[in-house]
Amino acid sequence: MMERNYHDLPLPSDVESAGVSAATSLVFTEGPAVGADGTVYFSDIANNRIMRLGPDGVCDVFREPSGRTNGQTFDQQGRLYHCEGGEFGTGGGRRVTRTNLETGQNEVLTDRYDGLRFNSPNDLCIDGKGRVYFTDPMYDDRSRLEMKDAEGNIVDGVYRIDLDGSVTRILQQPQIDRPNGIAVTQDSKTLYLVDSCPVPGGNRKIWAFDLDASGDPGNQRVVVDFAPGRGGDGMRLDVEGNLYIAAGLMVARGPHETLDVPTGVYIVSPDGEWQGRIPIHEDLITNLAFGGPDGKTLYVTAGKTLFQTRVAVPGQVAFPTWSK
Repeated sequence: MMERNYHDLPLPSDVESAGVSAATSLVFTEGPAVGADGTVYFSDIANNRIMRLGPDGVCDVFREPSGRTNGQTFDQQGRLYHCEGGEFGTGGGRRVTRTNLETGQNEVLTDRYDGLRFNSPNDLCIDGKGRVYFTDPMYDDRSRLEMKDAEGNIVDGVYRIDLDGSVTRILQQPQIDRPNGIAVTQDSKTLYLVDSCPVPGGNRKIWAFDLDASGDPGNQRVVVDFAPGRGGDGMRLDVEGNLYIAAGLMVARGPHETLDVPTGVYIVSPDGEWQGRIPIHEDLITNLAFGGPDGKTLYVTAGKTLFQTRVAVPGQVAFPTWSK
């Protein structure tokens, strides 16, 4: 990995000089995903609702209550998936659900593993074969959790939902600390994971794993390490394989992290070379998604705001809304 100096990373040459502008503002935004018609769906977790921003610039409520939905994404059929969490108050679904936007039908894909309720499903992605991968950490009250191992330790895991609906836990401690953002290549060969643990000495790493034909991970390796600053949250890939990572902090929150990593979208090559940073001057930057008619509009959720900017390379997603 290359020596890093976050504050001196250049603005990527492919970001237009107009820079980053606010698309709309709310309370605590997360989980953006872009539909076929250009509508951006994103979570307002604190208000327990999913919002949508139409191509005409009108922002309204898509679903309320949302089960404290956090991360969202689309599959190859244009169905919208939701990680219903367990944080930011009561009413969390603690499950993964899917909405058919044509019919309005919302179905539960999984709400338990081995009979135990999930902690707080956080983020998810879908590979080129249609398999769903999702993370299940807890950044809120951990005393009420039931997802524990035989020794009574809380399990913050990563799970895969196969095409037949079966669910498999594919990663847990001690391989990882606390999984957050997740992304997968559309050739179904590489899985990337944000490991962000808010305790002194906790991981601030981005991991890469090779996936075998069954979707099981191996060959674990570090792509980049943000420690001791705030590490990544959400993450996406472009069609050239570069990682776009929402990371950083403006105001210190405790002894577990420093202000060494300024807020922004960090662009990193698959082999860990820093490509640049798109500054986002707001706490907390949480997640991002590609969209627009050409796939080169990047939507970024941060604090109370949904931002947007332009990049040169379109996103790598299961359900492209643009012509390649």
